[in-house]
Amino acid sequence: MGDLQVVGGIKKLNNKNYNTWATCIESYLQGQDLWEVVGGSEVTQPAVEDASGTLRKWKIKAGKAMFALKTTIEEEMLEHIRDAKTPKEAWDTFVTLFSKKNDTRLQLLENELLSMAQRDMTIAQYFHKVKAICREISQLDPTAPIGESRIKRIIIHGLRPEYRGFVTAIQGWPTQPSLVEFENLLADQEAMAKQMGGVSLKGEEEALYTSKTRGTFKRNTGGESKKDGDKVKSHQGKGGSHPGGVSKNRGNSRKFDGKCYNCGKMGHMAKDCWTKKKPVESNTATSSSKENSEDGWDAEALFAMEEEELALTVTTPEQIDYKNDWIVDSGCSNHMTGDKHKLQNLSEYKGGRVVVTADNSRLPIAHIGKTIVTPRYNSNQVPLQDVYHVPGMKKNLLSVAQLTLSGHYVLFGPQDVKVYRDLKISETPIMEGQRLESVYVMSAESAYVDRTRKNETTDLWHMRLGHVSYSKLSIMVKKSMLKGLPQLDVRTDTVCAGCQYGKAHQLPYKESKFKAKEPLELVHSDVFGPVKQPSIGGMRYMVTFIDDFSRYVWVFFMKEKSDTFSKFKEFRESAEGEVGKKIGCLRTDNGGEYSSSEFSQYLRECRIRHQYTCANTPQQNGIAERKNRHLAEVCRSMLHAKNVPGRFWAEAMRTAAFVINRLPQPRLEFVSPFEKLWNMKPTVSYFRVFGCVCYVFVPNHLRSKFDKKAVRCIFVGYDSQRKGWKCCDPTSGRCYTSRDVVFDEASSWWSSEKEVLSDSREFGDKLQQKMGEHTVQLQPSSDESGDPNGDDVEQRVAQNPWQTGVYQQPNEEGGPTETEELTPQSQLRRSTRTRRPNPKYANAAIVEEATIIEPETFEEASQSSEWMKAMEEEIHALKQNQTWDLMPKPRDVKPISCKWVYKIKRRPDGSIERYKARLVARGFSQQYGLDYDETFSPVAKLTTVRVLLALAANKDWNLWQMDVKNAFLHGELDREIYMIQPMGFQNQDHPEYVCKLRKALYGLKQAPRAWYGKIAEFLTQSGYSVTPADTSLFVKANEGKLAIVLVYVDDLVITGDDEEEILRTKENLSVRFQMKELGQLKHFLGLEVDRTREGIFLCQQKYSKDLLKRFGMLECKPISKPMEPNAKMCAHEGKDLEDATMYRQLVGSLIYLTLTRPDISYAVSVMSRYMQNPKKPHLEAVRRILRYVKSTIDYGLLYKKGEDCKLVGYCDADYAGDHDTRRSTTGYVFKLGSGTISWCSKRQPTVSLSTTEAEYRAAAMAAQESTWLMQLMRDLHQPIDYAVSLHCDNQSAIRLAENPEFHARTKHVEVHYHFVREKVLEGKIKMYQTKTENQVADIFTKGLNTAKFRDFRKQLGMVSKEEFRESQC
Repeated sequence: MGDLQVVGGIKKLNNKNYNTWATCIESYLQGQDLWEVVGGSEVTQPAVEDASGTLRKWKIKAGKAMFALKTTIEEEMLEHIRDAKTPKEAWDTFVTLFSKKNDTRLQLLENELLSMAQRDMTIAQYFHKVKAICREISQLDPTAPIGESRIKRIIIHGLRPEYRGFVTAIQGWPTQPSLVEFENLLADQEAMAKQMGGVSLKGEEEALYTSKTRGTFKRNTGGESKKDGDKVKSHQGKGGSHPGGVSKNRGNSRKFDGKCYNCGKMGHMAKDCWTKKKPVESNTATSSSKENSEDGWDAEALFAMEEEELALTVTTPEQIDYKNDWIVDSGCSNHMTGDKHKLQNLSEYKGGRVVVTADNSRLPIAHIGKTIVTPRYNSNQVPLQDVYHVPGMKKNLLSVAQLTLSGHYVLFGPQDVKVYRDLKISETPIMEGQRLESVYVMSAESAYVDRTRKNETTDLWHMRLGHVSYSKLSIMVKKSMLKGLPQLDVRTDTVCAGCQYGKAHQLPYKESKFKAKEPLELVHSDVFGPVKQPSIGGMRYMVTFIDDFSRYVWVFFMKEKSDTFSKFKEFRESAEGEVGKKIGCLRTDNGGEYSSSEFSQYLRECRIRHQYTCANTPQQNGIAERKNRHLAEVCRSMLHAKNVPGRFWAEAMRTAAFVINRLPQPRLEFVSPFEKLWNMKPTVSYFRVFGCVCYVFVPNHLRSKFDKKAVRCIFVGYDSQRKGWKCCDPTSGRCYTSRDVVFDEASSWWSSEKEVLSDSREFGDKLQQKMGEHTVQLQPSSDESGDPNGDDVEQRVAQNPWQTGVYQQPNEEGGPTETEELTPQSQLRRSTRTRRPNPKYANAAIVEEATIIEPETFEEASQSSEWMKAMEEEIHALKQNQTWDLMPKPRDVKPISCKWVYKIKRRPDGSIERYKARLVARGFSQQYGLDYDETFSPVAKLTTVRVLLALAANKDWNLWQMDVKNAFLHGELDREIYMIQPMGFQNQDHPEYVCKLRKALYGLKQAPRAWYGKIAEFLTQSGYSVTPADTSLFVKANEGKLAIVLVYVDDLVITGDDEEEILRTKENLSVRFQMKELGQLKHFLGLEVDRTREGIFLCQQKYSKDLLKRFGMLECKPISKPMEPNAKMCAHEGKDLEDATMYRQLVGSLIYLTLTRPDISYAVSVMSRYMQNPKKPHLEAVRRILRYVKSTIDYGLLYKKGEDCKLVGYCDADYAGDHDTRRSTTGYVFKLGSGTISWCSKRQPTVSLSTTEAEYRAAAMAAQESTWLMQLMRDLHQPIDYAVSLHCDNQSAIRLAENPEFHARTKHVEVHYHFVREKVLEGKIKMYQTKTENQVADIFTKGLNTAKFRDFRKQLGMVSKEEFRESQC
């Protein structure tokens, strides 16, 4: 077999050429007699050596085969078979790697095959491409291979038109050619066409096809084929522009002496043969017998268009003379013809326009001139100016747009088209459009808006009445059921876009025949939600209560479903008091919010029967379900009709309920629920379109002489307690209730593209400031719930977007009062002496959010029983721990002071968990070397936390959280420290005594170090070891199982797969220290941890919301990216800030937010450079970041379960990106599995002289981080036995890292930056070149456009909480 030689002639295997490589290498191995050890009968190594040397011979063959395999693959492929023991194992590795079914690749190939066309490829190239794709599809999906007959059909479908006649002739043959024979026949035809000078039928075929769109014709049938064929021949013999004439002219230029494949006659080719109709029909006639056979050609499907066009050519009673006739075309932008002789006063066209046809081909314009058109139906001669001469065009086109531009009118009718110089039409058009550029465009939406601008139209009242159906509106108009409703001409067939968006539904269920005899005898209830976007008040649920007798509906809004019980009690008290009846029965579904023991007990006490529906039978609660659907439909219609954002859904729901209660109902014999319940007809004259623009009058005392007299708002509902409309300024979030409102009901604040129109923020701010200067009447705030008629007035001002209300004298509407009948009051009198509101008729109110403030001093806290109780618990714990001894103060000793620190502990949803008081020593008065030596804080690195979460998600480990009560109090002190007694808890007998501290106390310099010594000592004695990578991480390995404890001051996170050891550790900790077990990890250091079966989601949603609220950006307008692309910030441009402290607080808060938000790391890194002397542009840039945080408030990192837990890195640099110092920016990111665990965006310490140097420095920093991560993984017993991939988009930096020699150009680079070179040479890191568009680290070095930013953000593993929850469904 000869010596080993490098295999030549075979292209090395890479990610794209496996099929070719496998075929070639298999042939080579068979030729060298080596295939038997790869895929034959000798794949297994012999067990022992025999006399004939079988084992030795096998090893020689196996070695040669392995050498052949390894020398014919790329270097990166070698990693896959480096550990393979036999050639068979190596071969199977590649088969598994490349031959597995790839659904994505398969779909791409299928799509490419469906759109395959020959275009400008030769026959050989076209056949090769189709067969290659079909072969790859068959290999990816062996269960459905593509047969030869299907390949032929695919090829025929994509052939150029000039081959279709030839293919039709072949299909008439008794014996069909094979695929190879078919390719040869077409190749011969292609060669013959080239020899004849490229003559083809392409132009004639296209002219034939386009005639289909010009009229209506009868389809030809099989019985007429011979007669029609004769007609075609005689007609085409006339010459001109028809195919026969063209064929004749071509024949004169060069005659074909061969034999036709179709008819067998001499003198023409098959594609020029006009008897091809007969073979097509004969094949079609027999196609039924081949319908289920893949070997039969689907000629009927492929050539249906061609057959139809031939038929219409011969059966049309009056043919179009394309040579002389002019076709009126509304889609043509200019008159044009292909006949140069038709034009007069020709001049060469010098413009830049071209003619684009329906198949996207482009034809040049050669000349421009004028002509005279003489229609064959009359003798009028019409001159045409500016007519284009377009060589190659087969028709003469008249442009409707150009005719109308010259003052003519074009009228199309069912049978004809007419052009008028002047036209008067008395009919009202049913549709109207506008001319845009050179075509006419019909916009249904603009026509709809134009109609609604007319006063008192049907559509306007349709929207005012909550998008009531047109049939119901027609009946209300005819019977005058509502006061204030004008006489309208209602068309029931009108289509409203808002109704279509909001009311599309399935068929209804049958209705129950039971009817209540009196109000509140039966009440139906159901919960609606959760709504994806919370309302302005933070509500996500709605509960409805419907009276079966009157169908009157009450709505209440809730944050959680568990609030249903409290809302029912509220509803019962108000409804029974207003109606004067008792609730007899409550009918609900089986939801947990209705079936609680507390709810059931309350119903028994109130003697209310409770009826449940059967499981999975919502139809039995159909009235409540249908009412909720009705409310939702009307709400959606209102929101979509005016493009109102979803955060106003609660206001729209309340308005919908208010309107529905006053509309006549068919089931109530067209009496409204309001009238049925209160025996009084409602009035609707004050109804307005929800969401429309309105202008609220501002009283004189709230503005100066030259201020605006009105504030621009949107209409958001009706106030049941005051006679006025509720309006909201979306820019400031303020709500006004006023009777002095002017409405622009045809306008919307938001356009369809969600663009906000000009706002009145500046004016609103001034108004708020002025209102604060006057004595006002405060209104009590209440929850965002209530009856839509007592409907809690959006007064939910306590939620803080709603802060101001301008209203008149309150009037209750809960019962049947004269509210519905009274007319608006006249303008209130105002005192001429003082410029302040009348105390009797207050016309302004400010409602401020009632928040619980944490006390600053002991005096403030002592006024509250909750804080006193918290301080007593803290003192009790200190005494129980024997923290100090009371003793007289020694001489020459100055005791340190102490203070109380108060903190409200809240849950992730913001509710109060407990009040916490902490006694803190004022350690700042300690002196180094006197009463403390060294300090240390047991704080785990946040990267360690993310690595631990990623591993726990990947390996499905449980995460437990424990909290050490008074952790620092367990530390032993090695110095004598004296402290004064805590305020409020001095010893009554010896108030002058001081506390000699025996154990550490919060605030002491050495307290954290003393606590760490205690917890580390305990865990070490329990068998845990401190990890070198992070001293706050303790690991215990036992027989392959792990128990891990992460310490962050007094918070402990415990995880691993050794459940017994974890349980033992938790018990021991509880015995040794006073612990609080918090269960599964949910909330850690402000990080929210959401665990499901799919993985772990880490975010800081509550922190983000608090941050926005703290800096007044909770209602800001969101944006899609934190920093504009190519944004350049300078240190000395702009005005100085009056208060730089706020800027520093803002940036500092954002830095903490980057713990789970790598998408804002670059922007925050840039803005942190200006902390010392921030300018106004810097503050605006930081506010932009907050606006981005608002739009992505629930985004976080997702760590998936079961992902390939492999460490991968990306590094990049932005060369000289800093405008002030011209230093570059380093960015790197590391991913473990699907989630990001470590990232950095940092300005480099020195100036780089080239992009290579900047990228090389970035790679060095990434190499340092990867080294630490590898050490951390080893400490966690997850060794990395592979070279970590580090992706860089700069080839020079990669070469520099891989080259062991130093160059003169790099001698100035600091030595420590060559650390990456050392790691590459050691094989710890492998650098790969990646394209810039795939470089994820770009997001850490510069501002990106929206599309790329979102793509990289997704690659970082960042998703919204909503997407995370949807993935669990």
